[in-house]
Amino acid sequence: MIATKLTAYLDAQGVPYEVIEQPGPVYTAQEIAAAAHISGKQLVKTVMLWLDGELVMAVLPAAYRVNLARLQRMVGAKQVKLASEAEFRTRFPGCQAGAMPPFGNLYELPVYAAQNLADQIEIAFCAGSHTELVRMALADFIHLVQPEVLDFAWLPA
Repeated sequence: MIATKLTAYLDAQGVPYEVIEQPGPVYTAQEIAAAAHISGKQLVKTVMLWLDGELVMAVLPAAYRVNLARLQRMVGAKQVKLASEAEFRTRFPGCQAGAMPPFGNLYELPVYAAQNLADQIEIAFCAGSHTELVRMALADFIHLVQPEVLDFAWLPA
């Protein structure tokens, strides 16, 4: 089930979006993109990080990875590290573990978006469950979330 907090917010903002139902639960970015028949660049993932002790979201194309050292330099942080699922699971009520939507503003979390997303007109993302995605215009996502857009993502070989 899609996070009701997200759909209520999108509906209240009058933003068009599409729900994409998966045939069954999928967990990795590659499985999600394949099941939904969308590009790994259009599918975005949310990576939870600790920046100087503050929990933040990094949003990037699913095929990419976060360059922690680069992000650390760009934001002037002393320490950046990946957050474990146990450390953030309770911050996303109504969401299955690991399927939180990239709307940190709904959960009082800062959001950093990868500059690589700018190549896309639309993005798709997990929206609270491992069986449904939401697809929407990237411009609407940027307008609603107002992330800090930085060049911190890289595509592994």
